[in-house]
Amino acid sequence: MGLPARASAAGGCGMMARRAIRAGAPAIVVAQALFPLYWALVTSFRHGPALFSAIPFAMPDFSNYRVLLSDMGVWREAANSALCAGAVAMISMLLGIPAAYALGRLHFHGRRAVLAMLLGCSMLPQIAILSGLFEVICALGLYDRLGSVIFADLFFALPFTIWLLSGFFRDLPRDLDDAARLDGCGMVRRLFNIHLPLLWPGLIATGLLTVMNCWNEFLFACTFTLSDSARTLPVGIGLISAPSRFELPFGTIMAASLLATVPPIALVLLFQSRIAAGLTAGAVK
Repeated sequence: MGLPARASAAGGCGMMARRAIRAGAPAIVVAQALFPLYWALVTSFRHGPALFSAIPFAMPDFSNYRVLLSDMGVWREAANSALCAGAVAMISMLLGIPAAYALGRLHFHGRRAVLAMLLGCSMLPQIAILSGLFEVICALGLYDRLGSVIFADLFFALPFTIWLLSGFFRDLPRDLDDAARLDGCGMVRRLFNIHLPLLWPGLIATGLLTVMNCWNEFLFACTFTLSDSARTLPVGIGLISAPSRFELPFGTIMAASLLATVPPIALVLLFQSRIAAGLTAGAVK
């Protein structure tokens, strides 16, 4: 075999290797991301000694799901989580829109410092303010009530909402304000008649992100609630126990975890186009 033939063969092997890497790398990443979800699904169909089986397939046994769906406590916990997430998202939007408009459209001294402070508040770990927040909630008489979870979640949801919406307001064309001023349009009228209609995708994306963060919140709900009537769904899943101390309720826990992911997935699928448009709202020209 001559040198040109060897070079051609080597080039062909190199091209095949690159194609294999391009096809294999995404497959590995997808498998790594989906395998825990798949194993949780398989485990949710098992109970008893079958939980310790390493077989990657299982005959569907819906007993865990039947037990959960027939438990009124699970429905109450899901309703509490939905109420807290919806209330936090609504309050954050009502308070965050005026603040984000001021930070995104108006120029004043200290604006950048306020934005940096909001971003810093969003990055704080929850445990950093847990003890002080516990004292405040007890002083307000909110302990062991849903209001305590809503009040605590607002400490992180509101800065996140303001910081995210301020970017959407800032990216809107300035020519809109100039044209509105020439027509005698005031600030409040510009906000409701011009800016908010253009930012509906961004508002929906921000609201859904807030709802999903509050739906999955565990630390505050576990610390500030005690009774079953005020318990949220993540806390209820964490407190699932078996009738016997020698039994591990992994199947029930996995089934409850999968059921808890259904509402966020449904919201994302329902507003998928709005979320994509909201995350790219800065491209408005």
